[in-house]
Amino acid sequence: MARIIVVTSGKGGVGKTTSSAAIGLGLALKGNKVVLIDFDIGLRNLDLIMGCERRVVYDFVNVINGEATLNQALIKDKRVSSLSVLPASQTRDKDALNKENVGKVLEELGKSYDFIVCDSPAGIEAGAMMALYYADEAIVTTNPEVSSVRDSDRILGMLASRSRRAELGLEPIKEHLLLTRYSPKRVAEGEMLSVEDVEDILSIPLLGVIPESQAVLKASNAGEPVILDTDSDAGQAYQDVVDRLLGDTVDFRFLVAEKKGIFSRMFGG
Repeated sequence: MARIIVVTSGKGGVGKTTSSAAIGLGLALKGNKVVLIDFDIGLRNLDLIMGCERRVVYDFVNVINGEATLNQALIKDKRVSSLSVLPASQTRDKDALNKENVGKVLEELGKSYDFIVCDSPAGIEAGAMMALYYADEAIVTTNPEVSSVRDSDRILGMLASRSRRAELGLEPIKEHLLLTRYSPKRVAEGEMLSVEDVEDILSIPLLGVIPESQAVLKASNAGEPVILDTDSDAGQAYQDVVDRLLGDTVDFRFLVAEKKGIFSRMFGG
């Protein structure tokens, strides 16, 4: 059976879709069969980040309504044959999803894939609840700021009480913390929460710390998941995240601001 992983957050704009794309592609590059599902009905951004927006013919809601088969709606990634994308609908309402029809789609996908990565909408509305309901694991994505961390704490409450596992009294969803847009320099200047601050508040295991990086925006605009930019700090950090998800022990990087050399200090380099 596939590992169903939801990438979620309490607040929008923290990098869920960027993270879903990077992690999904990273898992596929390691030889796993992976499907990425966009649960953000009505908006749909995952296909843009993956660079397959022009290839969308059918979507998640078409499959649920019996207007298309899964094979018709799934878009195979051109870079890695073991990766597919199931896009969201831009024209339907979020109420198009319900537990029964989402469950059927996930059950069918689970027969063919090793990982199902669900890109959740932010917050606790219907689409977000559908994305987390069947999850085995949750990657709680947050920025190092108080409002984002507080909203993530609320999501943890939902994971513990509103999931299928909670309803059936099964082992709880395995929770991971992903801290994005992290700047050690701004932490040192008191403008941002530290990794330790966020861990103390949320009390879940740290999966990764993604540094603030222009490479993320550049990759998104190019339709290339940033994990492919192996020269960037962000790309390397996402690779570390994938390795940890696969059970490897990897030291955390990019947590301390780089110290400038004497010439940089003198000449402002």
